[in-house]
This record gives sequence, C-alpha cells and structure tokens, in this order.
Amino acid sequence: MAVPKVNVALIGGGFMGRAHSNALNQVKAFFDLPVEPVKKVICDPNTEAATRLAGRFGWEETCLTWQDVITRPDIHIVDIATPVHTHHEIAIAAAQAGKAVLCEKPLAGTLAEAVAMAEAVERAGVQSLCNYNNRAVPAVGMARQLIKAGEIGDVNQWRGVFMQSWLVDPNFPLTWRLQKDKAGSGALADLGSHSIDLARFLVGEIEAVCAMAHTFTKERPIPVKDEGRGSVSSGQMGEVSVDDAAWSLLKFVDQAYGTMECTRMATGQMCAHQFEIYGSRGAIAFDFTRMNELKYFSLKDSREVQGWRMVNTTAPVHPYMKAWWPAGHPLGYEHSFIHTMAEFFTGYGKGERAAALPDFRDAAKTQAVLEAIERSSQGKQWEAVPAMEGNR
Repeated sequence: MAVPKVNVALIGGGFMGRAHSNALNQVKAFFDLPVEPVKKVICDPNTEAATRLAGRFGWEETCLTWQDVITRPDIHIVDIATPVHTHHEIAIAAAQAGKAVLCEKPLAGTLAEAVAMAEAVERAGVQSLCNYNNRAVPAVGMARQLIKAGEIGDVNQWRGVFMQSWLVDPNFPLTWRLQKDKAGSGALADLGSHSIDLARFLVGEIEAVCAMAHTFTKERPIPVKDEGRGSVSSGQMGEVSVDDAAWSLLKFVDQAYGTMECTRMATGQMCAHQFEIYGSRGAIAFDFTRMNELKYFSLKDSREVQGWRMVNTTAPVHPYMKAWWPAGHPLGYEHSFIHTMAEFFTGYGKGERAAALPDFRDAAKTQAVLEAIERSSQGKQWEAVPAMEGNR
C-alpha cells in the first residue's frame, strides 16, 4: 500500500552527507515506514561535491546554500550534515519554517545554542533528532534491554573510551575540527560526545564531572582550503584551540560512577570505541570494532560455567535485525545510519519522537555534560551538570 511521500533537503555534501544519502537510499528497502522519504535536494557550497552526491545517490536537485531551500513549501524535512558551528542557525531557521529537523552530532558548539535549538523545535511543534547513531547499533540496543530487565542488577560502574590516531601526525592541517569557534571542542565533542551519550542512554543522567583535557600539538599548518583530511597546507602555521584528548570522572544521578576517555592521539588506534558496564549481578562490554557482538557476564550462572560469553546480536530477536539477513550475517557501520533513518521516519509518520534516538532536548543534555567537562578541566575541580527536563 502506498504511503505519503516526504521531501528531504540534505545540507552538506561531505563524509556525513554520503552516510546520510546512503541511509536514505537503503531505509525504505528494508524497513516498513509510515512515510516514504524522497531525496529532493542536496545543498553544498562546493558545487562539485553536491553534484557528485546527487549523481551517486539520486538526489533530484542541487543548490549552493541552505537558505535557498529552507522555506520551500515542498520541503518537509531538513537533514543537517554540516560542521558543528552551522547547526544552530540552520536548525532554528528550519524549525521556524515548520520543517522537521535531523541534525548530526554534537548538536551544537555550546549548551546555550543546543537549548535554543531544542526550544525552537518545541515551539514549532516539529520532530527533531540528533544523530548519535551508536544508539542504533543492535548490540547497544541489546545492552539497554538487558539493563532495563535487571539482568546485571544495579549498575555500579561505567567505563567508556573512544580513541583514534588521525592527529598523531603534527603536519595534519588545521581544519575546522581543530578550531574552537567551529567545533566547540576537540576530541571531547567529536568522540567524547558519543561516549557521554551512550553513558546517559545505558546508565542514566550524569550529575557531576571531574575532568582534564590537553592539547599535545599546539600549532598545525593552515590549509589553503579546508577540505578535511584532504586539505593541503599553505605553508603557514596556526594555533590549535581545542583539546587533543580529554578524560573525566563521572558521577551519575543513580549512585553509579564512571570514567570517560577520548583522544585523537592514540597511536595505532583507528576507531577504538568501547564501553564496560558493571552491575551487582552481572556485566556488559562492547567494542565498536566488533559491533555485532556483545559480551555478557552473569552471576546467575553456576560457578562451574561462570564467565564472559559472547552474544552474536544478529538474530531476529535482537534490535533492528528482523529487517536484515539470517542470523549470523554481520552488519556494519553504515547500518547504524539506516537504523537512525528508520527511527526518525517512523516517528515522523506517527507524529512522535524517535523511540531510541535522542531528540534535540535529549541531545542538549549531552551538551550540558560536555560543557561541564570543559569547565572542570579549566577550573581543576568537580563541576555540577545542570539538570534539564525531558526524557532520556
């Protein structure tokens, strides 16, 4: 049976633009949605990038600026996949124009901007979603189910790490991700935000932090043009104004404690995103590089067989997996974006927030923790995380 079509405008033709475009292509082929997303227009000031994505993924139109499409009556959803410092203006303008908004993480560069974005979509009465896509990994969804069912008892400890190595080279150029006015913060916003979001999603709200951050490489070559990892140096040097790495102690509202470590200077680590959760009756561990697996330990097992077991989370009983292949056939990174789109368009069609992914109010809570970590690092003391309303 035919379902209503909804037109999407994608803002941003870079790495995340590709990931979102692929997800939009795949989601309606594998998930039964109450609406059908239509790839109407992709916007990017780089005409070549927009044209390339339009050709590869089937976007009907291209344009240079988001202002060209934000108020178009035929656009229903604005999908923001641009650098962090642009999220605030685009999202608020989209909400004021009555568009639902999907935005890449982190939601904004500051808590004030994040709150303003949440208030804008709430005033407009439109759906919103911030793409913390690791929530949409089946193994992570299974971890949440086990915790909610009480299988590991009361959660006592969280340990989260996200380590990469792409800034080890001191000649890597000074792209927007290394400038505070564009990125908000460094490894903290880029990687730590994922870890903090999952800590909130799986364990609960965080009420206080004690942190430190450090920049190992103080200056980097200024690029002729910021083209991410493909940027070419101009020969001049500029100051790095964000952290290369950050560490934090976490105190949760529900009496659990934890740690978070994020770095883009971990030599040899390409994408080491992991968490461990320890409870009174069991434990859970996850490694993103083995994303189809969830490690589980239970004190309910007899001592003769007690030990860590590996659960292959590719069976139909696991989150999202009914839509995919027979049990044992693994999924990859791109599937987390497809699941995100499935959550978003299901919620959009029903007039509800996505079931598992954060709306803007939820994502602003993660922003509050990130900002408290920055304050703690600067002040060298424990910092309270401001309490905010809204469901996790």
